[in-house]
Amino acid sequence: MESLVELLIPLAGILFPVAIVFVIFSFITKIEKNKYDAIVEISKRIDDPSVIEEFLNTLNDKKKPIDYRRGGVITLFVGVGIVLLGNSFASIDNEAQAFISGAGLLVGAIGVGSIIAGYLYPNESAEISKAVEKFEE
Repeated sequence: MESLVELLIPLAGILFPVAIVFVIFSFITKIEKNKYDAIVEISKRIDDPSVIEEFLNTLNDKKKPIDYRRGGVITLFVGVGIVLLGNSFASIDNEAQAFISGAGLLVGAIGVGSIIAGYLYPNESAEISKAVEKFEE
């Protein structure tokens, strides 16, 4: 019986993430299918093609560009929080404190890199035209 449990625990550890990903994808496809079915039903009931086109244009998800600076600041402070968390545990040994602090510094460095990327790759049209004008001078 114990050997069976020793076999099933690693197997479950491998299969649970796969099952979670499968469930997420199945729900996403179900939601998308329902959305498209609703669009088809609505378009069947509308006679004017211009209204259908306007309706479809309102449904288009206009994604905002990624704001690297905002995400970088958040990531930077998460890293600072992890460093502070690692340094606040006086009861754990120095190796564990160093590991937690190192992980926090890594996260903070990723945040700094994201902030720098936000300045190197501006995402707003005004910032882009300002960068182009600066380059042309």
